[in-house]
Amino acid sequence: MNSKWFKTTISDQAPLQRGFDITQKTANPGNVPVISSGGISYYTDNPILSGPGVVIGRKGTLGTVFYVASDYWPSDTTLWVTDFKGNNPKFVYYFYKTLSVMMLNLDVGSANPTLNRNHLHSREILWTDRQSQDRIAEILSGLDDKIELNRQMNRTLEQMARALFKSWFIDFDPVHAKQRGEKPAGMDAETAALFPDRFVEIDGKEVPEGWEWKTVDQLYTLRGGSTPSTSNPEFWEGGTHAWTSPKDLSGLTTPFLTRTEKRITEAGTKVISSGLLPEGTVLLSSRAPVGYLAIASMPVSINQGYIALESTGALGRYFTLNLLQARLEEIKAMASGTTFPELSKKTFRTFTVLSPRYAVGSVFEFRVEEIYEKILQNVKETENLSMIRDYLLPRLLSGEITV
Repeated sequence: MNSKWFKTTISDQAPLQRGFDITQKTANPGNVPVISSGGISYYTDNPILSGPGVVIGRKGTLGTVFYVASDYWPSDTTLWVTDFKGNNPKFVYYFYKTLSVMMLNLDVGSANPTLNRNHLHSREILWTDRQSQDRIAEILSGLDDKIELNRQMNRTLEQMARALFKSWFIDFDPVHAKQRGEKPAGMDAETAALFPDRFVEIDGKEVPEGWEWKTVDQLYTLRGGSTPSTSNPEFWEGGTHAWTSPKDLSGLTTPFLTRTEKRITEAGTKVISSGLLPEGTVLLSSRAPVGYLAIASMPVSINQGYIALESTGALGRYFTLNLLQARLEEIKAMASGTTFPELSKKTFRTFTVLSPRYAVGSVFEFRVEEIYEKILQNVKETENLSMIRDYLLPRLLSGEITV
């Protein structure tokens, strides 16, 4: 143990107090974040506290920890650090992050989990001097800042791809421009030539000339999955193939599935009708809930909660992803069920798609491929950075690794 570390208590270093009552109905809109146990709930115009601040979930969702750089309002479902006692606020934030698991075990609520600050205050902890705190905070913040930068970049990149899809395949901007005798904005002559200059009416809807309405069944091979018996170790023990349920998609912030909670053996893949699906397969969750979307970045087997789409023509993975994203509410409305909504393959087969000319679909795929490759690269880098941060966090905050 480094001599700069010493024993103390939480109340001596970063005491906590319950947050303040507020409701969205009575709050005036503004730019001050109202922090609840789940994060930012909404914004108000009245900062009750000056930043920086550290806020901890105390009711409902326990153990969540948030750092707030600006002025803020901690709600009554949280605890907030009342006095940093000369400590680095970011270090205090990371300190409480290391306690998140322990805080879950301090639940004193009945129906609704609740955290009592008095149970934290008396805890004996290891602490270090301000110089070491600054260095630890700098290291961990550098990793977090890069992770957040990657996430912001991915949001921007995905917005760019979605905007192009909407322009070409929903608003038909190039066709409208050519119909007016104008050159489509931001498009070279070769690409512009691929679009028609007029619309035709099909089933009461105006669509670009030469484009056709088709069912997904005509454009894709639809696959379903299953769960091999979990009591048979032959299917699971030592599994090397990714196997996914919709739960794997619940926390995704980008459209790529890069890892799964469970892995399956070769024998396991063989008892699933769809087997091992190729990298690039588009996954749509069809139950619990309907509407999660992702592109598999590796070969994967799926459970019964998915419909997988494999293209049989020019409509590639990125066109397919954007198409489903753009019409997701329509797809969700097709689900039915008494216990919970479920979208069957039989029903989904009737979903119609306006299929563009082959060349237009191919050019779109080519245009956005670099965007999505950069998104995937950022995802993988972020996963590595997160692993490094999660490895370093408890070791830096215990003095096991010195700075």
